[in-house]
Amino acid sequence: MAAGDEHAASEVLSGLARHLNCLNEDNKSTRKRALEAIKTATIDQGLSSGVLQELLSALLKPLLKCLSDPMERCRETALTTLTEFIRCVPRPEESLPYLMPCLVRRLGTKEISEPAEELRLSAVEMLALTLEVCGRHLAPYLDEMMIILQKTIVDPFPDVRRESCRFTVALAKCLPEHFHMQAECLVKPLMQTITHNRSRVRVSVIEATGAVVQHGSGKELDAVLCPLTQKLFDDSPQVRKAVTAVAGDWLLHLRDRYSYFPKLIPLLLSSLSDESPEISLLAASLWKQVGAQWEKENEENIKDKMDFPLTPPPFYPPGVERPGLGCRELVVRNLCMLVPAITNDMSDWLLPTKVKSCQLLRVLLLHSEDHSTYQLQPILAVLYRACADTDRDVVSNCLAAAKLLGTFVPPDVFLKLLLDHVKSPYSPSQPWTPLMVLAAVLGGCPRTLLQPHLEEIANTLAEPEVCQEYQQVVYLGQLFACVEALLRQCESDCCSVSLQLLQVLVAVQSLSTEPDVSQKALEGVQLLCQVQGLASEMELYRRHMGQLLGWLSASVNAWTSYSPQRLQLHIIVTQSGPVIGEFVSQLMPLLHCCLQPDRDPEMRMSIFSLLAKLLLDASNTLDSQGHFRQESGKFLCDTLLPNLVWQAGRVAAAVRTSALSCLLALLHGGAITPAEVMGLEERLLPLLLSSLGEDSRMSKLFACRSLFTVLKLTGSGLRPEALNKIYPELLKRMDDSSEEVRSAALQAIGMWFSSLTDEYNPDICAPHLKLLFQQLLLHLDDPESSMQDRVLVLKKGRSVHPTLLQSEVEAARNKHRTTGYCDQLLQLLSSPPTTAPEELPE
Repeated sequence: MAAGDEHAASEVLSGLARHLNCLNEDNKSTRKRALEAIKTATIDQGLSSGVLQELLSALLKPLLKCLSDPMERCRETALTTLTEFIRCVPRPEESLPYLMPCLVRRLGTKEISEPAEELRLSAVEMLALTLEVCGRHLAPYLDEMMIILQKTIVDPFPDVRRESCRFTVALAKCLPEHFHMQAECLVKPLMQTITHNRSRVRVSVIEATGAVVQHGSGKELDAVLCPLTQKLFDDSPQVRKAVTAVAGDWLLHLRDRYSYFPKLIPLLLSSLSDESPEISLLAASLWKQVGAQWEKENEENIKDKMDFPLTPPPFYPPGVERPGLGCRELVVRNLCMLVPAITNDMSDWLLPTKVKSCQLLRVLLLHSEDHSTYQLQPILAVLYRACADTDRDVVSNCLAAAKLLGTFVPPDVFLKLLLDHVKSPYSPSQPWTPLMVLAAVLGGCPRTLLQPHLEEIANTLAEPEVCQEYQQVVYLGQLFACVEALLRQCESDCCSVSLQLLQVLVAVQSLSTEPDVSQKALEGVQLLCQVQGLASEMELYRRHMGQLLGWLSASVNAWTSYSPQRLQLHIIVTQSGPVIGEFVSQLMPLLHCCLQPDRDPEMRMSIFSLLAKLLLDASNTLDSQGHFRQESGKFLCDTLLPNLVWQAGRVAAAVRTSALSCLLALLHGGAITPAEVMGLEERLLPLLLSSLGEDSRMSKLFACRSLFTVLKLTGSGLRPEALNKIYPELLKRMDDSSEEVRSAALQAIGMWFSSLTDEYNPDICAPHLKLLFQQLLLHLDDPESSMQDRVLVLKKGRSVHPTLLQSEVEAARNKHRTTGYCDQLLQLLSSPPTTAPEELPE
């Protein structure tokens, strides 16, 4: 030191002697004034660095003692003075033997010695300044700094935590050869602080963690990886950006990075799918650097691939930039360790974790391309689990990954596994997941590669255990999705498997309880027509109707009310319209088999209801070609009438009701000729008359209307004996509790009168007519005026035996209250006869 500096320092110190003595006074104001005077006489005077160095040597201990002063203002002034001395002196390292122990006592003890938050912050800032000016001279004091950091990183004051993290980064970079020996002790406080509620603190902690691991021994990475990964889901973009930057830095510069690639690669690749464009672009940039660096470091191993690069896959996803060779090789070589990790994360209960896992899987498949074939089995297991999730984001990202499988993996490879899983579901409780994955994979597979496997796929989908086994809405929806994917990918190539696809679509419609799914399946039928150039669905059914009926007939002997084939028959015959009339010869044996009296009652009822709807419009359905008319007599005799035979029980009664509805539709729809009805009159009429005595209102109503139609069709063909058996049963229905039944019975009686011919001798049959007239006249007292009006059907009796009718009306006129109706009848009898056609009620 120059003599001039020593002399100047001596003069300053002599002037400060009194103030130094005042630092020991009990009066806090005195101590405060003394410290301010010392600062003014030294720092504020602009003295040379040599003088300040001499002054610091003399003033260091008194100033350090003042750091423990009870008065906050005194501690603050002493700390500020010390900081300025350290900044200005040429050899600050000479103060370290006294400064570092003092800072440990103030900041590194179990209990906080410095109560003022701002002073703790200033002390840490002074420590950072000390590192900046002293550099490697701080190496002997690394233990003290670690003790201080372990406390200040978890300090209650957020700014102290941030400054401590910045100091940690600077310390690691300044003393890397010493820092790695003690870096591990900072992991625990850093991980405690990484969950701080202030995003700036979290960012600082992440940066400090990056430095600790970067310059540590390598043991720290496993401890920080999980908490750091959780910060990828942080709400703050700055936090996620910090994680991305740290992960990229580790992949580029970590000494043992090759050993940790399986753990670090997911950390960076997950950020490629971040919702923030800034973060995703940063991740992409870092990842390119990582790939390029790895490519350079391993040039000899991949020299052939670099010199003779393979062309990109021919059907690479449009609008997606292909990763570089180094990036692809990194993923391929670590894929076997990355897929199990994703599988593990998919079982996490947190939704964001599952979403990130699916997004990461998509990125990995994009990098691995056809090399994902080697991990296809575990990848499919991950996709199945993701497809079973209830969250749409998880499922959508999963399907995007599955689509890439279809793009890169050869169909003969993925179909071998997928189709087996479709037939034997991976998870019996969630059988739709293989179908969901299959639909997505098919959607990504090119047409030219898929075409040779169309028949195999379609046959699998059309197998009974696939398309008829499950009725869950989601299962049926995914079954349709597979068909739709085939139709949209292969288009006209699907002509060769049109039948199988139609069978699947029919099965979906028959089993679905949701209108939306049924509508989609119907649209699928239309799409199937479109890809084949067919004008309508009827053309499609005309092409395959024979095979469809054969498909159903193969199992008809085992049908029950729970059989899906029953519903499939309903779909086929209703949607085919007039086309079904061209295949009556195949349909009738099937109907005859499943409508035998010994078959399942519920199944028979449903089929009778179906036939009733079709027969009401027979000319546009079953009888569109006139073929059913040729079979109608046999159908009535062998199939319908046996089901009208009375049997005990409510179920049997319900079957007879449905059979009567079918009979009425057959008679009313015009699909049977009067001659065939006459030929079966002896079998038909007894069963109809027996049905008039059923307990069911609908049965009686159908029977009355059927008798009306039989009488209308046969006209004058019935013998008097048969006619005389009909009216007594109809008269019994006049006392029915249902007005609708009574009305139908009256209409049938009116048609009965119209069916009488010259063969019916009124004199011989006078007792029958008399009973009929008397019973009808009794109902002139019916409480319902509408029934009284309908009894006027008696007017038709004047064409049979007018004298008898008139005498019965006159006799009834004096007995009944409603004499007006009798007068009206007498007036009608005296007027010229007229005829009016009778109509079958709706």
